[in-house]
Amino acid sequence: MKFLFSILFLGHFVISAQQKPVQIAFLADVHFQDLYGEFSDSDFKGIENPGTGKKTILRTMDSQLHSTRIFNENYFAFLAALDDIAKRNIKIVALPGDFTDDGQAYNLRGLKKILDGYQKKYGMRFFITTGNHDPVGPFLKQGGKSDFMDENGGELSIVSDENLIRKKDSKSIFTRDIAMSGYLEILNSMNDFGFAPSGKDIFWQTPFSKDSYQQFQFKNALKDSEYENRMYEVSSGFSVPDLSYMVEPTDGIWLMAIDGNTYIPKNIDGNPDDENNYSGASIGYNNVLSNKKHLFLWVEKVVTEAKRLNKTLIAFTHYPILDFNDDANSEIKQLLGNDKWQMDRVPNDEVAELFAKAGLKLHFAGHMHINDTGVKKFKNGKMLVNIQVSSLAAYIPGYKILTVKSEDEFEVEMVCIKNVPRFNELFSLYEREFKNLKTQNSSDIWNHDILKTKNYRDFTLFHLKELVRLRFVPSDWPKDFIEKASKLSGKDLLKLSLGNSKDLSKFNTKSFETWRFDDALLNLYQFQSADELAKKDIPKKRLSQYRILEENFTMLETDDEFLTQLKLFFAILEKLSTGDDADHLKIDFKRGELLKL
Repeated sequence: MKFLFSILFLGHFVISAQQKPVQIAFLADVHFQDLYGEFSDSDFKGIENPGTGKKTILRTMDSQLHSTRIFNENYFAFLAALDDIAKRNIKIVALPGDFTDDGQAYNLRGLKKILDGYQKKYGMRFFITTGNHDPVGPFLKQGGKSDFMDENGGELSIVSDENLIRKKDSKSIFTRDIAMSGYLEILNSMNDFGFAPSGKDIFWQTPFSKDSYQQFQFKNALKDSEYENRMYEVSSGFSVPDLSYMVEPTDGIWLMAIDGNTYIPKNIDGNPDDENNYSGASIGYNNVLSNKKHLFLWVEKVVTEAKRLNKTLIAFTHYPILDFNDDANSEIKQLLGNDKWQMDRVPNDEVAELFAKAGLKLHFAGHMHINDTGVKKFKNGKMLVNIQVSSLAAYIPGYKILTVKSEDEFEVEMVCIKNVPRFNELFSLYEREFKNLKTQNSSDIWNHDILKTKNYRDFTLFHLKELVRLRFVPSDWPKDFIEKASKLSGKDLLKLSLGNSKDLSKFNTKSFETWRFDDALLNLYQFQSADELAKKDIPKKRLSQYRILEENFTMLETDDEFLTQLKLFFAILEKLSTGDDADHLKIDFKRGELLKL
């Protein structure tokens, strides 16, 4: 009896262990740059940080406040995120592209060292897919940056080719390690992180593999992973690699890493081996539609096999497969134009239709540096969900945890990375840069108050604020609209929203005077970036006032161009602030619904 009881207890324990939900962490757009890396062919190790005594290879604050991504502090945020994942005992970590900032050799070495360390110490496994920054093109390209910081707080060029120096008198460092890696270099450096099979994998394949699940052999998969066996014709006579793969890292879970990069030749009469004869891949799936359709056929094949074998399939790519602007695209185009607000990156409806037809249900993406949930339901009852994972190099910094409850039930949670050890480690160097810019009487100097931020989340919010001022407003918004709107307070906007009716008696106009249009503009970008999580950084009273303005402007009939623009502005703000839940949610595909948790 004791023996029988032991067997029954052990059987119950094994079944319970098997039923424990699988968790996967998604870390998108890390944009890793190795602050403390080394060049293999140069003695340059960076400039000395007076606060730490360390040599540091960093970009200037000015450069990162003009960029949609932070270049330096995300190094520390990445380590903080990995530490948080380790504390939660999550063993599977997926990186949906842009794991480096242009795939330079020294950054790849630095990233590999970190990932190897966490794999060894915590038993994690990392699975990555390519983004438009890794690689920048299908083949190795000479490159460099002119905005690294020199010892005086000025700019320093680090390039792989002297022909890339922009200014003749510019200080320059030459190293081949700053060249932008192509697919071959990425594969050789990072094949331990999903691009090649591991002995730990239950199953692994590429779109070009011939072996079925039952025929799987590690040696054959290893052969399939080789560079020359992963080529396809992107255009007639132009063969480029596709690093897509599907892996079963733990029993019952199929993780599909789709290489959504599509590098199309600029000149079809040009040289197929010319690394400069290919356009960038940032448009995403709209180019897959035209030049890489074999991916949809592969997805359909994998979905069919997953169903037959009772496997749970989760896909991730660098690029979104659904609208990420909460159905505000029409208003954005009317207000800003078709070529602003990165509208070319919004996937066509056909992308979602093809994935749904293939049977895909759940997809994780990066690229846009935003937190968002996209849902599309089809007449046949199918539902497609696209989860946009925030970047660690932008507001709000964080990652997503997927908990697999069953093949039809999932939980998705956004984890914000707020407190990051050492996030201010480089501030003394930025002080040096700021003084240098002041002595040069430079125009549009960045706001020194960013160096007073108390945590990394606040740092990223300040980064967004400066990005709006220094880049987005000048590049995206009609100049006359901004000039007029920037003069307005909330009370002024309230009056305009009422049109001919100037009765303000039912409103607390004093509270409307506490903010201006520029505050609303920043809040608009906060909602675009962080979705509902932005509400934690915006006064509740102001949020209710935005709703009043949106309702008033909706009812306002006007032919006035400026009032029509304001009407569109608040319509966009309303849509971006009321999208599908993007914080903590349950996805139930059987019922076809999302529930806020």
